[in-house]
Amino acid sequence: MTEPTKLSVALHNETATAQLMADLALLVGPGDVITLTGDLGAGKTAAARSLIRYLAGDEELEVPSPTFTLVQGYELPPFPVLHADLYRVEDESELEEIGLSPLPDATLVLIEWPERAPSAMPQDRIDIALTHRPALGSNARAADITGYGKGAATVARLKALREFLDTSGYIDATRKRMAGDASTRSYARLIRDDEVVILMNSPQRPDGAALYNGKSYSAAVHLAENIKPFVALDEGLCEAGISAPKIHYFDLDHGFLISEDFGSAGVIEGDPPRPIAERYEAATDLLAALHGKTLPETLPLDGQTYAIPVFDIEAMLIEIGLMPEWYLPDRNAPLSKAARAEFFAMWRELLKKPLAAPRTWIIRDYHSPNLIWLADRDGIQRVGVIDFQDTVLGPHSYDVVSLLQDARIDVPENIELTLLSRYIKARRAADAGFEAAGFAELYAIMSAQRNTRLLGTFARLNRRDGKPHYLRHQPRIWTYLQRSLAHPALSALRDWYLANVPPPQA
Repeated sequence: MTEPTKLSVALHNETATAQLMADLALLVGPGDVITLTGDLGAGKTAAARSLIRYLAGDEELEVPSPTFTLVQGYELPPFPVLHADLYRVEDESELEEIGLSPLPDATLVLIEWPERAPSAMPQDRIDIALTHRPALGSNARAADITGYGKGAATVARLKALREFLDTSGYIDATRKRMAGDASTRSYARLIRDDEVVILMNSPQRPDGAALYNGKSYSAAVHLAENIKPFVALDEGLCEAGISAPKIHYFDLDHGFLISEDFGSAGVIEGDPPRPIAERYEAATDLLAALHGKTLPETLPLDGQTYAIPVFDIEAMLIEIGLMPEWYLPDRNAPLSKAARAEFFAMWRELLKKPLAAPRTWIIRDYHSPNLIWLADRDGIQRVGVIDFQDTVLGPHSYDVVSLLQDARIDVPENIELTLLSRYIKARRAADAGFEAAGFAELYAIMSAQRNTRLLGTFARLNRRDGKPHYLRHQPRIWTYLQRSLAHPALSALRDWYLANVPPPQA
């Protein structure tokens, strides 16, 4: 059994309590249990309130003590939270009546007075014992934090995070939650005087079990499993004249970094959101400029060397394999053994051209959520790029597809074609040998590859990771897929999809 991990923190005031709970909130998630112990008035509810308000992104959110209601639920942006107070519980059998036995799935649970039902508390949990410390001030407390079972690793990470913030000078900064992405990373804004920076928490973690020739999905398709690629590529992009956020501090071993804050001005507007023409043009020009450069395949990394992975045939096939693995079962359309073999044989043949094409850096998630508009800069440097840790070496067309067939917003076909022409024109102006028709074919192939993968990815995010909101993007992905399948080079694949792949539910 894992030995408990302990951390003691002196909390001189309510601000220090809010900072500690924000740090903990950055590391926990649905399914975790936090118990709060201490005498009456020790600050258990205040601590829980700080954590809930941080996750809500609302410092004024009403968070009453659940002493009388016993349980209070909150549907917060990242995940649901349940706040319970067991002070009036006299028998553990009462927990079933109030929805705490068994504990709810996919919910972060905060429990005050856990000692009233000790045998009902899970082995995997984090306990925060609060005690008054009048010698340190009238509102001062000590928080003794103990991680049991799986919670031990979280408390050890909390200790490392607090040490990183202290060393970098941000331990007293105000924390503001930022929305996360589809990965295991989490983010916060740190505000210190007039300075605002971004804190990234990127734990070392594979995406999935070792199901792909002994590798996790992330290792098999070359997704970053730690913070090292981000640090190496950040410097590489800046060297190439691209606006990537300046990194102020990093901890490669634990996966923490503090970087420049580009703000929140995006490249889309309206409801429903749509591309802002000038900003998408600049984003297109950035790709044309980057793809016209001879880029290194290895980069320096804190005295070492980072080799950018190659987006090889096996990685591409594993990606598109998510469609039959996750999407088709959801649509009640599983493939026969013969149809599955035909699917992969067609793709192996189709991918020969992009694999033989010249390689560049594929940023991979080069689309609206990851592009920040920097109005005070010039030219392509007005486009800030913030998500590039999954960069691989592969065909130039991939990131053009990512941008012009944005998975999160509708890009009308006329705008897509106008910007695609803009990219081709810029490439031809810089290189008379750039072949437009050949590029258009590679664009169609990589569009089909990417959108096939996304159908499966969003189905997996729903079913495996409990993130159903990604399903709303599937109809858009289907529309993009139909555009690419219309290319003559993909006619055989189009017929196969027509026979075997039903459209997503609206």
